[in-house]
Amino acid sequence: CADICATLHGPCNKRVKPVDKSASVTGIITQVKTPALKRLGQSIQRSISFRTEARPLPPMPIRTRQKASSFPRRRNSQLWSDTVDSLSHELSTKEIKRQEVIYELTQGEKQLIEDLSLVKKVYYEPMLKLDIMTESELGQIFGTLDSLIPLHEDLLARLEGLRGAEKTVQEVGPTMMDWFPCLEAYITYCCNQVGAKALLDQKKQDKRVEHFLRLCQESSFSRKLDLWNFLDLPRSRLVKYPLLLKEIQKSTPPEHPDEEALPHAMELIQRIITEVNLKTGEAECQFYRRGLCYSEDSQRVSEIQASRFLYCHGELKSTKGQKLHVFLFELVLVLTRPMAQDREGPVQFQVYRQPLPAAHLHLEDLPDGEPSSSGSFRGAFTGNDKVKNCFRVSATGRSKPQSHSLQANDSFNKQQWISCLRQAMVQSRDRQAQGSHCKPSERLSPEPTRATGAFQLNGSFTDTEFHCYCDCDSRLSQDNTQLVSYTLSRNCENNVM
Repeated sequence: CADICATLHGPCNKRVKPVDKSASVTGIITQVKTPALKRLGQSIQRSISFRTEARPLPPMPIRTRQKASSFPRRRNSQLWSDTVDSLSHELSTKEIKRQEVIYELTQGEKQLIEDLSLVKKVYYEPMLKLDIMTESELGQIFGTLDSLIPLHEDLLARLEGLRGAEKTVQEVGPTMMDWFPCLEAYITYCCNQVGAKALLDQKKQDKRVEHFLRLCQESSFSRKLDLWNFLDLPRSRLVKYPLLLKEIQKSTPPEHPDEEALPHAMELIQRIITEVNLKTGEAECQFYRRGLCYSEDSQRVSEIQASRFLYCHGELKSTKGQKLHVFLFELVLVLTRPMAQDREGPVQFQVYRQPLPAAHLHLEDLPDGEPSSSGSFRGAFTGNDKVKNCFRVSATGRSKPQSHSLQANDSFNKQQWISCLRQAMVQSRDRQAQGSHCKPSERLSPEPTRATGAFQLNGSFTDTEFHCYCDCDSRLSQDNTQLVSYTLSRNCENNVM
């Protein structure tokens, strides 16, 4: 125990801030020697309102509120104007804003490198040395994290090398264009995260692992973040680049050399994010497909193996109050019952009833207080005056008709399920319609159109995760620590099918 404590409290004097928190651009400006520059910096601080950051592969769960005291301790914020004593020539407000965002880009790289190095020193190495986990288990959980540090050290060196004598940066677009292809290394790291998270949750059942991780989280260096928050920082950083470049572009005048390079850089990073998102979605789908256990061969419907991604998955309740883990794959809805997990075995889910092909699904939004046709929620949930947040799914087709009334955790969770179900139904029926007009040799599933930058959301959300794949343009927005790229497809927002 003494060894663990000594290991944990070594870097306690190091103040750091999570990469995925509010941008330091919007931090508090400390005193600077140039009053006029300080006033401009303060004005820019109020005007820069873009939100930063998030989590890849597409799920979007329920919000939970945190007490003020539970928020992680932030790093000391510093603006570019804090680093400048004086300027030999006057800069416009727009140019100062541009320098502030470029400086935030640079500082973000520095903070990410500090956090990833911290993870290796404080988590990986002590757990290996103290035999808390095996080298193989740690390799699965941490994946290729070690290889990402040199990539960001390279970008940091390039960005710092761009600063001139007066600490201003002229062109940043060509540097980002040249460096962005390195981020293809994120494909391997993000694809590994689904299995890594499952193994980490499994290992937390071990008292030694749980005790070690709890001590780490309670220590000052962690800022009350758990290990998974740190492991997810690279993916959060990835989706921040388009936001930062967009802010730089807003402050770049038409005649500036960066005006031509920045759009190309943003297009390149969006393509890389889309590719990472696509591959991560496929890896997640394969992971959960492997975890399905079938009680009957008839449950092994072809749509499960043909699906390439998950729209969403999470916990819902049946009419009897039974907890079900429901998966909405690309082509099929699968209700399962979580199985008792062997501490050393893979995650498994027992398929419950017959899977429901998305092309044959019918969806009904049940008003609050209305019992279901297949049973009464009132008898299942004692102490509730009204049954809330319920919807019904049914299907007809190859097998006998089925109907399932399900209850979500809250109204937000329910609406996300309904939105994903509607989209799956529309896309599956479109696919069927297209297939009926094609020759048999041409009936290949079209590649799904996904929301640009749509990533799995964790952090302040619950265990239900929603994958948002869209037919229309996506809009990037930010909720605290998570980036939400979410748009409903076609005109199904207001219609229940």
